[in-house]
Amino acid sequence: MNKYVDGILDAYGGYFNYLLNEIINPTWTSYFYWLLLVSLFFFVLEWLRPWRQDQPLFRKDFWLDFFYMFFNFFLFSLIIYNAASFVVVELFNDVIIGVTGWDLQASNPMRYWPMWAILITGFLVRDFVQWNVHRLLHRSERLWEFHKVHHSVEQMGFAAHLRYHWMETIVYRSIEYIPLALLGIGLYDFFIIHIFTLAVGHYNHSNISVSGKITGGFIGLFIGIGFAYGLADLPQLTVPYLGAVGVILAFCIIGIVVLGPMMKIIFNSPEMHIWHHAEHLPEDKRYGVNYGITLAIWDYLFNTAYIPHSGRDIKLGFEGVEEFPKTFGEQVKHGFKINN
Repeated sequence: MNKYVDGILDAYGGYFNYLLNEIINPTWTSYFYWLLLVSLFFFVLEWLRPWRQDQPLFRKDFWLDFFYMFFNFFLFSLIIYNAASFVVVELFNDVIIGVTGWDLQASNPMRYWPMWAILITGFLVRDFVQWNVHRLLHRSERLWEFHKVHHSVEQMGFAAHLRYHWMETIVYRSIEYIPLALLGIGLYDFFIIHIFTLAVGHYNHSNISVSGKITGGFIGLFIGIGFAYGLADLPQLTVPYLGAVGVILAFCIIGIVVLGPMMKIIFNSPEMHIWHHAEHLPEDKRYGVNYGITLAIWDYLFNTAYIPHSGRDIKLGFEGVEEFPKTFGEQVKHGFKINN
């Protein structure tokens, strides 16, 4: 028991020091400034090339969503989740050791894999688990009340990506930890995976529409960074600066040429995700459509994809969204109410 208590205290203190250092001493792996940079990038795109031109740049609830971004990305971890996740990790690992004698964290089956293979495997497994959890949030009446916070968005923009109730973090992470732990990946996000999914999530919710070749180039950019990072991680290889740039540019070109024509099927997009937020759907799709978090391929494979037309000007939300709480405090309390 002392291990768990000490771990909780260390988690709180460690995360506070980490967050403080992130802000005061920024580096290329500072989540805080990457969140700002990615958000600024999509804010500028929404300003320069808006998909819905009559929608204000500072759309309805923009500042509420902006607060949610930092609360869910940082503050919630500081207040609750970082310590809670330590207990889940340690308790789950201790149970597995007690039952099977196998230490998941000490016997990582992927520890000798190259970094690029670990990143791809972790991303694919995590995204598929999240797709299933997302479906669960729509199917469960209890969980749907929490998920309504995200669907209360009435004008779509990049910041809407991180407007969600903190209970969703607990549901997602609690379920996704087991398959990731069984692979030896553990309950943590690799930096590249985290920033990549952040960027795609911002894109899905943005008030923009771009061609597949452009998004394919950006996907190639992230893959190239991950590949160059993985090569640099191998002790027997040295990747000079120009060589790393060459690798990244090569993957950008491959992304444009190869992925470009397939982007709208492989990856989520604003044109696809707008329908996930539609207030009115056919009766046979009343539980929702287009559950993909980053990848769209799961929806096409399991017949939950739905894009009848561009959807640019469809009404967003759910039945009764006009009466849904408008403030952060009221929205946080909503899901816990017994009689919704």
